[in-house]
Amino acid sequence: MALSISSTAPAATIFSNSQFNRFRVVTVKCESKEPPPETGLRLPAKSSKLEIGSPVIVTEAPKMIKTAASVPCLRVNSGLVNPGDVGRIVSRKPKDVWAVRLTIGTYLIDGKYFEPLQLDE
Repeated sequence: MALSISSTAPAATIFSNSQFNRFRVVTVKCESKEPPPETGLRLPAKSSKLEIGSPVIVTEAPKMIKTAASVPCLRVNSGLVNPGDVGRIVSRKPKDVWAVRLTIGTYLIDGKYFEPLQLDE
């Protein structure tokens, strides 16, 4: 996976002792690549197994939970989401956050708190 974003924009610099502006061009380049194999680091492969409709099982109860409603509500997890709860992925959000439909409702849960459920066929 490779991602490259580049942006170029003029940046104005104003000097207090002069009446004129100087313009410079600033280039910002962001890149994200897979780390070299010799480092031993790899990107998490868990996200590739997960897709909308995949069954998941909660492995660790999050301390805070957020509803996936149009007006989300963030609250302390007071036993609503427990380890062993089973749900289905409804949608993917940025930064490995997933909307998971559980029996008590749909919540936004970080990917580190659940794993794909292995169904025996």
